[in-house]
Amino acid sequence: MAAPQPQSLAVLADPPVHHIDGAAMDYFLIEMVATLRESAAVATARAKKVEQEMVDAGLIPPPLPVPSSLKKDNSARDSVTSLASRSGSASGKGTLDEEEEPVRQRLEAIGMHVGANFSERLCRDRPMFAETIDAMKFICKDIWAACYDKQVDNLRTNHRGVYVLQDNAFKPISRLSSWESRAEAMKRARLYAAMPAGIIRGALQRLGYAGTVVPEITSMPQCTFQVKLPKGT
Repeated sequence: MAAPQPQSLAVLADPPVHHIDGAAMDYFLIEMVATLRESAAVATARAKKVEQEMVDAGLIPPPLPVPSSLKKDNSARDSVTSLASRSGSASGKGTLDEEEEPVRQRLEAIGMHVGANFSERLCRDRPMFAETIDAMKFICKDIWAACYDKQVDNLRTNHRGVYVLQDNAFKPISRLSSWESRAEAMKRARLYAAMPAGIIRGALQRLGYAGTVVPEITSMPQCTFQVKLPKGT
């Protein structure tokens, strides 16, 4: 039996890329959000238990009571108007519930790690970007195509550090729905936009741009990401 031929150094330095089915990523994102939601709920309950034990022992003062106007109203479940006002607005720009904020933070952190790795690999053989707009175009074209098999549909800027990326058929929320109302569906969709927002932020950080990324969902399956970079970058 002939001895195996040694692999070339080029293959060892840059191994071939392994591809997976696009549907697998969709299912992965669904299960990841569900898993992180359960994990965050356990962590939040544990933290509240420790806090209550410290309150009972007199080590810290008791938390301030929540105003009745901020408490959840389950009776508004079948009312589109009430759901819209409870979640901030029907445009999908309201804040997430208290128990969902830890999930959003974890998803964004995962997205930042993914975006940084994507950015490092895809721009390995490229020269440094001379302008910020070039870095944003790189995200809209290369990184978006690598993640969602399409480019961003629209990129706008005010030339003062604010960029708006618009995807008219955003894949992670294209199949989301809710039996309660359309406003509730948009509210749930904001959680699925947390990881993509982290991907943008992580890619920018790896390219040397520190900024904030805020996803906005006004009409599903359309999604926009507002990127704010410090002045002078």
